[in-house]
Amino acid sequence: MAGIKVYNTMTQQKEKFVPLRPGQVRVYVCGVTPYSSAHLGHARPNVIWDVIIKFLHSRGYQTLYVQNFTDVDDQIIERARDEGVEALEFSNRFIREYLEDMDALGVKRADVYPKVSDHIPEIIDLIRVLIEKGHAYSAQGDVFFHVNSFPGYGKLSKQKREELLAGTRFEVDPAKRDAADFALWKKAKEGEPAWDSPWGPGRPGWHIECSAMSYKYLGETFDFHGGGSDLIFPHHENEIAQSEAATGSPLARYWVHNGMINFKAEKMSKSIGNVISIGELVQRYPAELIRFYLLSTHYRSNLEYYQGKLEEMSRGWTRLVDTVKKLKDNLDQAPGQSSAGNGDKKILEKIEGMQQEIEEALADDFNTAMAIGVLFELVREINAYQHHGGKDPLVLKHAWELFKLYGIDILGIVNLADSQKTGLVGPLMELLLELREELRKEKNFPLADKIRERLGDLGVFVEDTPQGPRWKV
Repeated sequence: MAGIKVYNTMTQQKEKFVPLRPGQVRVYVCGVTPYSSAHLGHARPNVIWDVIIKFLHSRGYQTLYVQNFTDVDDQIIERARDEGVEALEFSNRFIREYLEDMDALGVKRADVYPKVSDHIPEIIDLIRVLIEKGHAYSAQGDVFFHVNSFPGYGKLSKQKREELLAGTRFEVDPAKRDAADFALWKKAKEGEPAWDSPWGPGRPGWHIECSAMSYKYLGETFDFHGGGSDLIFPHHENEIAQSEAATGSPLARYWVHNGMINFKAEKMSKSIGNVISIGELVQRYPAELIRFYLLSTHYRSNLEYYQGKLEEMSRGWTRLVDTVKKLKDNLDQAPGQSSAGNGDKKILEKIEGMQQEIEEALADDFNTAMAIGVLFELVREINAYQHHGGKDPLVLKHAWELFKLYGIDILGIVNLADSQKTGLVGPLMELLLELREELRKEKNFPLADKIRERLGDLGVFVEDTPQGPRWKV
């Protein structure tokens, strides 16, 4: 079985994956700031890490997966004030919605979802350590990290401090010793949430939360740190500086960053406003199709999204789903004894080779796009085999097991329960088909055919089979 290789943003090359603790993998992924509904850009890292965690489990690893919520933030405070509600009440509403959205996408929940508001003591303790070690300073109720005190600053983004100063717009604050210094603690403003601290009432800066919470749940050093490529600087660069300045140990062994989703050549972003909410998407499309779209491109590459993109993707995805369903039906009806003819042996060898190809693809920096490509090779092979009368149960069983392990269990792009028949659409379709069957029994074929034709005009294909009518979009 191929060893796992991971592209490490820190070294900018693929490296052999060796966990810090044998058999155990500890993961921290930066979560959302819950001030509005989650969108497709939030879904991408969640689906990617869902696949990575499930693949690691298939390799026998135990995992501890932590994803934070930044529930104390300027935008949360501003929007909560506009609605006339408490900031934490406002953010908790979107946290609940976010978790439900990820559930709808088939994303297994993280082991821990820490929130900033629940970890103020840990954050204060870490800031105190940084001040004691000379890496941070208090100024008029604020506390700043002194970037010049950490010689390794810029090692993740591969930029020198002078380049960062020239190319970045830093927050102007006369209390700072240096323009690049960043806030660890912000003094309280009227009407904002605040907590007591040795430096006066206030709230944490953005970056310090992840260092404090990853340290609490995963220790000084852990295996994977994940997030979008837009977090490399300044967020992850600042995390490294404050964490390693405090502990003297590397923060993470492997830095894994996913590409962005571009909408009409712009990054999909809540601040820009070009977002499509998960709630809207799962009402219109099967969750497995959305996952298929997100996983059909390597996670480090950017993705394009535009009107009609999922409709385009659905053609190939539907062919995959239909093949798996037909295969499962044929396997359930197959004879109990294997014939093991020459043709059967040949395709068995191909299936075994494809399984190895998929394993190697996923082990090579979690290349889901290549793994999906191999699944489509199997679609062509198994369809041709069955079309020519092949029905050896051993062949069907091996093909089904491959589809189940990778297509269903790990990638989550196939669901035999048929996710497009959930919600209101499914019951309405079943009702229409029952009515059509009654019309056929009454020999009212013109009206029965009219229902089928009108459904076809709407993009719904109805197939009459010995087991009853089936439908698909």
